[in-house]
Amino acid sequence: MALFKLAALGIAAYAIYRYASQRQPRLAPVAFAPGETNGENFAKVRNAGPDGMRSNPPEWDSVDQASDESFPASDPPGTY
Repeated sequence: MALFKLAALGIAAYAIYRYASQRQPRLAPVAFAPGETNGENFAKVRNAGPDGMRSNPPEWDSVDQASDESFPASDPPGTY
């Protein structure tokens, strides 16, 4: 009988967990700006530059832009 009570308690706890996890809003990944992951972006690759980021970097120059545009490729940026 104790096994049935334990199983019922486990089922109730799982149901509460599922209900609570569905009520939380889903956030986009940290690297993406709002709206970057919506639509047909299957590979989840963000646009280059500070406009594609969720947080704006304090400084952004041409070297940062070239590096961001070449990621994740292994070759150096075209301005090298």
